[in-house]
Amino acid sequence: MIMNYNVIDKIDVFDIIRHIKDPEFPKTLEELKVVNEDWITVIDFDKNNNNDELNDNGNKENVNNGYCFIKILFQPTVPHCHLAPTIALCIREKIKEYLPKRSKIEIYIKPGTHQTEDEINKQINDKERIIAALENPEIFQLVKKCIKEDDY
Repeated sequence: MIMNYNVIDKIDVFDIIRHIKDPEFPKTLEELKVVNEDWITVIDFDKNNNNDELNDNGNKENVNNGYCFIKILFQPTVPHCHLAPTIALCIREKIKEYLPKRSKIEIYIKPGTHQTEDEINKQINDKERIIAALENPEIFQLVKKCIKEDDY
């Protein structure tokens, strides 16, 4: 049996995001039950090699090789949490920084857990808004502080 150690699964993603510090409380997202391994979906196209298409030479080629899709649900600490977009930014940036492969990341508030979840879900998955938020020095520094790994 051939093992592919480059395949990403939800355990890998959870291990990356579980230690993110909450922007408001002195605890991690895992400790506050904001993130949960069961709320993560990963489709790693290295594992699902049924994405073959013909290349210019007429040979089959895997078009998604080295790529994975990640969907994460998170639950804000309170239904009116004003830092939900910041938490989503932290999750996205930590995955981008620590995951060793190209990924499409979608992050959503767990249904029924926030008063304005639809509005925030649009905001936290809009590329232009993500870029604009990270161009703000205060938000950028807060995100970096929250995703910084502690020395153990």
